[in-house]
Amino acid sequence: MISVLIVEDDPMVAEFNKQFLQELNGFKIGGVANQVDEAIEIIKSERIDLVLLDVFMPGKSGLDFLSYIRELNENMDVILITAASDMEHIQTALRLGAVDYIIKPFKFERFKESLMNYAQKKEFMKEQTKVSQSFLDEQILNRDQKAARAELPKGLTKETLKIVWDAIEAQLEQEFTTDIIADETKISRVSVRKYLNFLNEQDIIKVRLTYGSIGRPVNVYYINTKRAGWIEQFL
Repeated sequence: MISVLIVEDDPMVAEFNKQFLQELNGFKIGGVANQVDEAIEIIKSERIDLVLLDVFMPGKSGLDFLSYIRELNENMDVILITAASDMEHIQTALRLGAVDYIIKPFKFERFKESLMNYAQKKEFMKEQTKVSQSFLDEQILNRDQKAARAELPKGLTKETLKIVWDAIEAQLEQEFTTDIIADETKISRVSVRKYLNFLNEQDIIKVRLTYGSIGRPVNVYYINTKRAGWIEQFL
């Protein structure tokens, strides 16, 4: 689990960030601070992988905290979530190693995209000891067509894929079948099967064969949490 520290002085925004975070797989809340000094105390006692950081706060600013982290050479990443939209703040944050910069107000989709991309890259880097240039470009630096939305196979639409994926997520990481998703979405089993096959080919979901009481084999699916974020490029 990726442990996240939320540093935000507005209680309502902090609560929104907390609720958004709780909707994503693979993340847990490591702490919430409403000022930099409180955040410093938290990182001294808790293992934090990622900081969601505001810029404007009473006392020290978020960029002061980011500088403090870099001076300590702490092994944690930072995503800015702030109303500071001027280039000076943005450039400073990026130079100090912020992995993303989200400008308030923002939509959950942008928040989710940022966190899932971060989780993907973290997983890639953890699993690899040495990489090729193409792997680095494609999986970490995003210098290929994945920066744009990927194309779906002929006959599939992103609107229907979104409906199917929402139904899959509604299973709360439980195993599911074609029939379950068809019943949830009111889409024909033939069509649902096409989308499940596509997601399985992308390794976003996995499948195993099981046998019912009368011996008839049934495909049972489940989300591959390590690759679930890849769905974003198709939606």
